[in-house]
Amino acid sequence: MPTLYERVYDYKMLEKGFRQTQIGSRKYKYPAYKLAEAKEMHLAALWRALRDKTWRPGPYSEFYVYEPKERLIHAPRTIDKIVQYSAHQVLMDIYGPVYIKYTYAGLDGRGTHKAVDRIQHMMRAAERQYEDPYIIKADIRKFFYSIDRDIVKKLYRKKIPAYEFDFLWLLDMILDSSPEGATGVPLGNVTSLDFTSITMNELDQYCVRYLGLKWYVRYNDDITVVVKDKETARDVLSKMTAFVEKRLHLQFNQKTHIYPVGLGINTLGFKIYTTHKLVRDQSKRKMKRRIKAMDRKYKAGQIDEKKVKMGVNAWLGHARHSNSYNLARRIFAKYPYIEVEDKNWKFGERHLKK
Repeated sequence: MPTLYERVYDYKMLEKGFRQTQIGSRKYKYPAYKLAEAKEMHLAALWRALRDKTWRPGPYSEFYVYEPKERLIHAPRTIDKIVQYSAHQVLMDIYGPVYIKYTYAGLDGRGTHKAVDRIQHMMRAAERQYEDPYIIKADIRKFFYSIDRDIVKKLYRKKIPAYEFDFLWLLDMILDSSPEGATGVPLGNVTSLDFTSITMNELDQYCVRYLGLKWYVRYNDDITVVVKDKETARDVLSKMTAFVEKRLHLQFNQKTHIYPVGLGINTLGFKIYTTHKLVRDQSKRKMKRRIKAMDRKYKAGQIDEKKVKMGVNAWLGHARHSNSYNLARRIFAKYPYIEVEDKNWKFGERHLKK
């Protein structure tokens, strides 16, 4: 039976990682294009380097993204991404069965919209069962930049046996290649979400198993808990704060609050109430500015109608998960070429119609 490290550099696994670098617009980037030109040669060289343990992570490229907020991204070389995709797959095989049911980031078949549906379900259930239920909304301060790498190493050594020393060596090397400084993991790394999930799984297990919380959802560092009353909310948040600080060396930020379920919760791109969901005000303002700018370019002949629709459809796909039909009609009323409605997906519905 192959070791975990042998599974990482299995040639079929490397080919699978290569295909990940060629998805969508990624394949048009120069490094991915050059890699694809001589795929077999590069993959064979990578296979030998991993087999002989001579592979080392290369330098990261640095750039900023501005949506949904300004963030510094450190992205690995394309060839290094293949190694990270392989390591990620092996880690998912190990940790997939370990993660709780209601953690949603980076897991197949889960995602933001399912997390939002779960939060609304928890709110409705609590409102039926208790007189004055409360919500705990918690966020980690500078999440990716604050991860303690020594903590991460200790945590995955609890699950991965010591005799898998080659795989542990690889994980340590990827983790220590971070250019973030003494703490933190790069936002551009494929494995960074694995390392943050392994860290936050400790809090998930503590809350669900030790504190016995039945209404708990986490998406990355966004945590939502629904409890029976204000006193319980204060007590739970105090215990969560102590655990995060002492065990994980992290801190909750100023967005962490408790408030009644009736006020709703603003998280994961939506304002969620027991009766309905709306897109956030910030998202509305950005879409209004964006469609105005794109329409101006369209009328000037700088972009075509297809380009405008592509820029709008991602937002509409998000908005259709909420009860924002009238809002969408108002935003796009001046742009008759934008189709707000979709015959397969009505606003506020949870699933595509067959």
